[in-house]
Amino acid sequence: MQQPLFVADRASLDRAAELIDRFGIHARGEAATRASHSRDVGNVLHFCRWRQVERLILALSLAEPVGTLH
Repeated sequence: MQQPLFVADRASLDRAAELIDRFGIHARGEAATRASHSRDVGNVLHFCRWRQVERLILALSLAEPVGTLH
């Protein structure tokens, strides 16, 4: 069973949409690169934000819905 996706705020969705528009199929890789850079410089907050964006990009790219539909 797929884990439900938590979205902290609208800004995360905006970042995901921006990366998808700019990088297309490479958007997840770009988010992962940004997360890694944030981790490397010790910025835990930005690391977590970019990891969430990476998960959102994956969820937005799925053909089938995941979780409960309302």
